Amino acid sequence: MNIKAINNVYFIGIGGIGMSALARYFVAKGKHVAGYDKTPSDITKALQELGVYIHFTDDIIAIDPKYLNKENTLVVYTPAIPKSHSELNYFLMNNFEVHKRSKVLGEITKQTTCLAVAGTHGKTTTTSILGHLLYECDIPVTAFLGGISENYDSNLILKGTEVTVVEADEFDRSFLTLSPDLACITSMDADHLDIYGDSSELAKTFKEFSECIKPEGQLFIKNGLPLEGTTYGIEDNSDYNAKNVRIENGSYVFDLQTPTELYKDFRFNLPGRHNLSNATIALAMAVDFGCPHNQLAKALASYKGVKRRFTYQIKTNDFVFVDDYAHHPEEINAVHQAVREMYPNTKVLAIFQPHLYSRTRDFIEEFAQSLSKFDEIILLDIYPARELPIEGVTSEWLLEKIQNSNKKLVSKPELIQAIKMSDAQVVLTLGAGDIGEEVKHIKDAFSIAN
Repeated sequence: MNIKAINNVYFIGIGGIGMSALARYFVAKGKHVAGYDKTPSDITKALQELGVYIHFTDDIIAIDPKYLNKENTLVVYTPAIPKSHSELNYFLMNNFEVHKRSKVLGEITKQTTCLAVAGTHGKTTTTSILGHLLYECDIPVTAFLGGISENYDSNLILKGTEVTVVEADEFDRSFLTLSPDLACITSMDADHLDIYGDSSELAKTFKEFSECIKPEGQLFIKNGLPLEGTTYGIEDNSDYNAKNVRIENGSYVFDLQTPTELYKDFRFNLPGRHNLSNATIALAMAVDFGCPHNQLAKALASYKGVKRRFTYQIKTNDFVFVDDYAHHPEEINAVHQAVREMYPNTKVLAIFQPHLYSRTRDFIEEFAQSLSKFDEIILLDIYPARELPIEGVTSEWLLEKIQNSNKKLVSKPELIQAIKMSDAQVVLTLGAGDIGEEVKHIKDAFSIAN
């Protein structure tokens, strides 16, 4: 794959968060970029504003003819695209250069100093913190993010091409295409069992990823994970750890102990110990890379977060509305910890849309346990994404498992009225499906009321 020689890049599934970051990168590189996606979204609209032509019908006729020249066109697709997709099959049958997103990302990073962030949780926030730290330390960095950064209003941070920061995605074993100089693993909780079968196979693949690091490179691991590497943690005996942690004016303030010295007085504005952990590893990697303390402290204090990661939609003395991407039991537990820490003795309503039938089935007990901790729970129907229904796997089944009598299942048209019937002072929307599209409606309804 000779990316420099390619003029045209065509994306199948261009509206995906990882795909759209690549599309933005190629636009910045002066390539002609176009693509297909199933439905319009804020992401596709933003790409169209950059001049990217996008269509929403799987039809060869809809493709601009210049992308049908196999000599100078690269076709990129996401594994979420079904094998029956007619455009994908056309390019494959006609011997175009066709690659998964992960392969192309691996090729881009190959000629750079690559810092990769892996783990079943925390990838996007950690990657965005690390990208921001390096950007503010004047490193010539390109960071590919799995979410929209609040600081840059983009999933691509672009200040140069000598250094890359990437999410190392375990889905479909995509991260095995990378060969990073520095890498971290934030967590290895069971997930994507539709791909891996069981947690031991997932753990084995993370071990394989650790072996992809360049011989002179370094692996950072969350303290307690069953791998060899430089450890990080919070107020423990890790090689890098956050010490003297306190909360001041709604923010964490802490010191960073490294193997050689103590860096004092970092301020971090995101709530939750899971986010503090993400900040700790991002700082550890930036320190190892050579960034100076004073610039890092200033950069971390200016970090605003990632959209749909504990994002405040409404924040008044009387009412708080937070939206979060949490779609795994451990992520829901992390949100619960954060909201209880920030709003003790306050009634909390959690609205959750399960994501994937298989994930709901595989973690039904864990989902029920994590959701039961909130004061009130509203469930939406399962968002299927790439899957067909599985018999017996429904939101009704999950609702029955939740050990909390203050629970209900509602449809989207009923949602705002259901929230209005609650006396909760903190409302959370949780999930990775299209629940994000309800956020604006909720915000509009309750901004007026508050």
